[in-house]
Amino acid sequence: MIYNVEIRKTTRKRGKIMTKRRLEAKDLFKLQSITNPVISPSNKDALFIRTEMNEKDNKYYSYLYHVDLETDEVTQWTHLKERISSPCWSKDGKYIAFLSSREEKSQLFLLSSKGGEAKKLTTFEKGISSFHWSPCSKKIWFVAPLKEGKSWTDDPEKEENKQPEAYVVDKMRYHSDGVGLLPQDIYRQIGIISLDTEEIVQFTEGNHQHSLQAVSHDGKKIVMGVNREENQDFSFKQPLYLVDMESKEESILVDEEGYFGGAAFSHENDYVAFVGSNRTYENATHDEVYIYNVQTGVRESLTEGIDAPVGDYSGGDLQQGASAPSVAWTKDNYVYFQLSTMGDVRLYVASLEGEIYPATPENEHVYGYDVAKDGTFALATISNSVFPGELFKLNLTTGERKALTSFNEQLLEEIELVEPEAIVYKGAKDWDVHGWLMKPAGFEDGKKYPLIVEIHGGPHTMYANTFFHELQLLAAKGYGVLYVNPRGSHSYSQEFVDAVRGDYGGGDYEDIMAGVDYVLSENDWIDNDRLGVTGGSYGGFMTNWTVGHTNRFKAAVTQRSISNWVSFYGVSDIGYYFTPWQIGGDMTDINKLWDASPLKYASQVETPLLILHSENDYRCPIEQAQQLYITLKGMGKETSFVRFPQADHNLSRVGLPNLRQTRLEQITGWFEKYI
Repeated sequence: MIYNVEIRKTTRKRGKIMTKRRLEAKDLFKLQSITNPVISPSNKDALFIRTEMNEKDNKYYSYLYHVDLETDEVTQWTHLKERISSPCWSKDGKYIAFLSSREEKSQLFLLSSKGGEAKKLTTFEKGISSFHWSPCSKKIWFVAPLKEGKSWTDDPEKEENKQPEAYVVDKMRYHSDGVGLLPQDIYRQIGIISLDTEEIVQFTEGNHQHSLQAVSHDGKKIVMGVNREENQDFSFKQPLYLVDMESKEESILVDEEGYFGGAAFSHENDYVAFVGSNRTYENATHDEVYIYNVQTGVRESLTEGIDAPVGDYSGGDLQQGASAPSVAWTKDNYVYFQLSTMGDVRLYVASLEGEIYPATPENEHVYGYDVAKDGTFALATISNSVFPGELFKLNLTTGERKALTSFNEQLLEEIELVEPEAIVYKGAKDWDVHGWLMKPAGFEDGKKYPLIVEIHGGPHTMYANTFFHELQLLAAKGYGVLYVNPRGSHSYSQEFVDAVRGDYGGGDYEDIMAGVDYVLSENDWIDNDRLGVTGGSYGGFMTNWTVGHTNRFKAAVTQRSISNWVSFYGVSDIGYYFTPWQIGGDMTDINKLWDASPLKYASQVETPLLILHSENDYRCPIEQAQQLYITLKGMGKETSFVRFPQADHNLSRVGLPNLRQTRLEQITGWFEKYI
């Protein structure tokens, strides 16, 4: 395979290299997120979405774009202030359906491929979750929340003078980050809407949460996900069923512990491909691509021989609403999918005979894609560490690529970015640990610079070869930046990703500190006396743990963190099962949870610690930050606490734009004060 991997341009004006400025926190408002490429049935057109952060309105807006693949002409098709998602061509190519939040809830809209105004197809009280076109192009299958005993066409309940009602909790899963208290007596059902008559038919029933995975190309079958177990507090599964549309007869594709989804029919409907894992290692288990033979009922793993997870596990703070197919079929039965491997997210292709090889090169992040049915080309949205991401057309035979968009070009011409150096060093157990080191912007030989250590969340996620505004901002502020993938991180072996479970603060801490020691020994420009550390979620836990076990750092910032596993067990939306999965104990072994809690070691903290937390964080509730702050403050430690309103666990990625900017300013301000 030949790869043409150059996706950056040299910045010149009239033959002279431009002087660039340093990146700033407010550049978040200039960065454009290009996502969700979708190729038309004719292979002559495509759609994608551009999302921006609007500073004046303090909101995110996304717009639908069309690209003519014969002329490369790009045209904006929607212009309203809204959030658009899930654009999809009808099978005859005459229409595009998409979801839009023009109102409070996402509804289904229809747009002619010849242009014009989009038509609203639904006005459901609870909105629409997802949809699939019927192959006849005259109907659309959808999934939407529905209250028990109601229909989608019922008038919405009046809120006038409505008195507050008590919320009766009888399940352990009763709240969720980004949602709050889960709605009661509301279930996701599958329905069908006819475009000609606008008639709506409910296809599923019962008090269960349904998902529509795929519709066959002959319109005779669907793949549906549903867990019908009565008590699902400790049920972590989504069985998949092959359902006959006429008789509603069900055949089991998979019914075992673990989540399975992202199903897609082969073009002749002989096979169904889907992605999932069997929870052998709980949430650390690698996802695989499975193939189900519709005729024989035999299921097998297509990627069993690859010791890396299928899917995109990269962390970042730029892409908005990015999604990609779990699998994509060509007509000759090749299957494409994303694979996270060695800090990359690459597009891979596999044959049913077991041949598997990469379709894109190393050192980049393919965060969205679609493949032409004949397998000749793909569209992909691609980023790397110094390139925010654009849409590319990939020749799948030669590996050559052509940029179709350049929305971030102007900003890239203005700002100085730092290209990180990949490093590999020995961590705990003498295992190889992979990471990156960034020099500060404007680096000068002979000078000493401070270093900030960034720790990712998860822990089962990863730093990747992708654009990360926060990391570039720290470099722009004059810091070196070290970010590594310690044990527990994805894109490496199953043994490596599982090794953190039951060992929080053990081998993972050793991996991180070994990275600090390594870069200090190899880079004389780093000032050993000016080190900082920060991280969020699991990275926040590890920041808390670090400052409780070493005084090497002059300043630290902990974000959306865990400080006390004892209380976390009962207050987090995932606490009661995540804690045993990760720590290996529950409330019957308080000592084990307390020993793994950074709060236990608060008296040992000598590092000035800034605590950042969102008010509506249900994943790591704000009481975790409150406990830590009051304890440290009461001990006379140098600390400060910043609370973010109207924000949840995902503040750094999808929070209100002004709060995201404030968060970055708080982080950099703390380091400027103490380092």
